[in-house]
Amino acid sequence: MGNGLSEQPSFLSNIPFLQAFHIAILGLDSAGKTTVLYRLQFNEFVNTVPTKGFNAEKVKVSLGSRSRTVTFHFWDVGGQEKLRPLWKSYTRCTDGIVFVVDSVDVERMEEAKTELHKIVKTSENQGVPLLVVANKQDLRHALGPAELERSLALKELGPGTPWHLQPTCAIIGDGLKEGLEKLHDMILKRRKALRQQKKKR
Repeated sequence: MGNGLSEQPSFLSNIPFLQAFHIAILGLDSAGKTTVLYRLQFNEFVNTVPTKGFNAEKVKVSLGSRSRTVTFHFWDVGGQEKLRPLWKSYTRCTDGIVFVVDSVDVERMEEAKTELHKIVKTSENQGVPLLVVANKQDLRHALGPAELERSLALKELGPGTPWHLQPTCAIIGDGLKEGLEKLHDMILKRRKALRQQKKKR
């Protein structure tokens, strides 16, 4: 999965409407990854089945008060234990990672934390912006953002990884656009920093 921008002449990559962002959607099985993807794509709830491999969708999303339209290539990868070793293939050259967490599944929070830290700390993903989607916030026993931040040890990811935790309800779409705006901002900031580093060399 190459970064589509590398084939474009450099002057084109500065034109916002030509940019498409490659985003991997990861998380444990049943966290709501595919529900997040299809809510963003169709703006409605789609009843989903467990993902056996991956879903790839190109989604145009209007962001911000100026309503910029941004194109995202989402790779939604199955979260069953046997599929997790494949995650690395989908995060290679990715612009951002969306990690979906089931806010009610307290028993598996430790497992979610382990998988999140494992993928974010691989050498290829150093510095890749991370959006943690705290899904199912509409349910009664959902952990709040502060508890989730602690449970997932997000502050231990280190200063090199920009991250944002977004409370959401994927079924009705609450919080998803706000989360994507934060992710988009983090990606642009990182690209700018990388460009400046190249100039210094």
